[in-house]
Amino acid sequence: MSQPTPPGQIAPHIPADVFQRAQATGQPVVVVVQSAPAAFPWQRLLIPFAIAGAAALGTWGVVLAIAWLMDAAAHTATVIAGTAGPIGAGGITLKLARSK
Repeated sequence: MSQPTPPGQIAPHIPADVFQRAQATGQPVVVVVQSAPAAFPWQRLLIPFAIAGAAALGTWGVVLAIAWLMDAAAHTATVIAGTAGPIGAGGITLKLARSK
């Protein structure tokens, strides 16, 4: 149930003296009513998702690069070990790769 407007005021947010002065001088009273935005603000949502997507793609790129470098290092070590043959130190000989 709405409360009645107190005497001397047209609304709780408009003082009576402002309204009466406007009527006496002939100035219009402007009441501003704020409304909700017409559409959903997509920019507020898209920017964080774009940043998160770029970060995820960048992370996967770094993981892929590290995996490729490890694979290349493993192949290089295998080739060097196969070419070098057995390695010995102090009477102990180690064979780093199997012979074909």
